[in-house]
Amino acid sequence: MAIDMNMFHGFIGQLGQLGKMAQPTDYPDDERVTRAKDVFGNRIGAEQAGDMEACVHCGLCAEACHFRVMTGNPKYTPARKFELIRRYYRREKGPFKWLYQLFTRDITAQDLMDWQELVYDSCTTCGRCSMICPMGINIAELVTITRAGLANAGLIPADLRAVQQEQQAYGTVFGAGPDALKLAVERMAEQGVEIPLDKDKADYLVITSVIDILLFNDTLMGTARVFNKLGLDWTIHTCAFEGANFGMLAGASTTQEKASLAIIDQAVKIGASAVIVPECGHAYPALRWAGANIYGQRLPFDVFTISELLAIQLKQGNLKLKQNPDLNITYHDPCKVGRYSGVIDEPRSVLQALGGRFTETPAHGKMNWCCGGGAGVFVINSATELRRKAFDKKIEEVDQTGADTVVMACGSCRMNFLRGSVDAKWDKNIVSMVAMVSENLA
Repeated sequence: MAIDMNMFHGFIGQLGQLGKMAQPTDYPDDERVTRAKDVFGNRIGAEQAGDMEACVHCGLCAEACHFRVMTGNPKYTPARKFELIRRYYRREKGPFKWLYQLFTRDITAQDLMDWQELVYDSCTTCGRCSMICPMGINIAELVTITRAGLANAGLIPADLRAVQQEQQAYGTVFGAGPDALKLAVERMAEQGVEIPLDKDKADYLVITSVIDILLFNDTLMGTARVFNKLGLDWTIHTCAFEGANFGMLAGASTTQEKASLAIIDQAVKIGASAVIVPECGHAYPALRWAGANIYGQRLPFDVFTISELLAIQLKQGNLKLKQNPDLNITYHDPCKVGRYSGVIDEPRSVLQALGGRFTETPAHGKMNWCCGGGAGVFVINSATELRRKAFDKKIEEVDQTGADTVVMACGSCRMNFLRGSVDAKWDKNIVSMVAMVSENLA
């Protein structure tokens, strides 16, 4: 199923209007600072304190960041991005705070505004810098906490804030609610693909994303074809189908909790043994890792990405695929699925089972380069030029493989790849992994 590029361009055009839809979050300067510090104080524990004490300013993280490498600008060095929260820690929580208060200036509202670009526009929290740090510092986590502080201070970029506010108020993303899902399901039924909606009981609760409903219908259709072919007991629920969690991306904890609990509660209600996360990079850690913390106890069901499920079914002999010797592909690891969550071998086992030629990019798996659009950066319009420069790294990497097709397991990555391909007039095919598998079912 080919992507309608006119629809794609229309969707991208709508992203450009997001900032106008955001509700203002203005606070006096002193209140902004207080609100940010409240978050910093609550989120800095022993682990984060140890990380901030450990940084020796070696600069190795600079060579791991796609934004710093592709712009050459030292201000995008990852260690600098958590300097604001470290300044707070040293002055107000560290063991030598009495000393640092003598010569380290306090955080100001202007500092918070200056750091907005550093932790939102120029950071996808991809974690590559954390992997390369010789001191083992979780830089991405410190940036995430800084984002949360800025979010509480009312400084989420307007484009990202608009989507977060919509999800908080209505539980929808880009206006796609239950009616949009039902319409997509009806259209797929007309093409002979059935999706069971709102079953009272099911073994698998499958969640999707607004991108698949409005744009990448082949991904949702491919998922349905696979589940139906395998004969699994599954459902999608109109009251809890959205995998995207813009609260997590923006740093807004109340929105993050609301989105996660909607899925968790529905899975418990129908007695699901597993929740299957769609091709959405951040949706996986949002539910599997952060979701368990929000729930307050071990989740009473498994959480798998669709690529994990495919690998499990393939290994068990249930998923049978046709050999396609004409394939000439490479794979892009979504940062939050691969590097962050360790789902690396599973998608490769499925792609290799298709036959053909599979070639890795020079940096792949845990050290894969981010596409530049993760953590909500793909909707932040002020990050457009930075995002384009970062994507040039992916072009360079993919071109070295000689592949004509890049397989994706993340809708946000896919959208960023398509946008980057249009901007750069790049001729690679950008395809969904589950859609490709569904087209090659034996």
